[in-house]
Amino acid sequence: MESMSKTDKTTPNYKLDIIIHNNEKGTCMLTDVAISGDRNVIEKEFEKILKYKDLTIEIQCMWIVKKKVIPVIMGTTGTISKLFRHYLSNILWESMKSRQYQKQPYWALLHILRQVLT
Repeated sequence: MESMSKTDKTTPNYKLDIIIHNNEKGTCMLTDVAISGDRNVIEKEFEKILKYKDLTIEIQCMWIVKKKVIPVIMGTTGTISKLFRHYLSNILWESMKSRQYQKQPYWALLHILRQVLT
């Protein structure tokens, strides 16, 4: 199923949970949160990065920003990959070092993570 987005092309299945676009720094973080089977956590992270590859290229061309896909994937019993903390630190570090930022995306991510982790 294809959906219309604010890109020049029609793109399939782009349903990201959170997009953090910082005009001042010229960055865009695309965050997708998912629950996977415990054995598939690393595969799911890789799948998410590949899934949004076309969108990241399109965003980079349209908005002229540095882009980053941040998959936040947890296993059904709480299993996380070795990169999980690295991905989360990217989001939190951006919020800490930015003087002016929108709090809403960060609160939304925290809300989603609380639902996932509890």
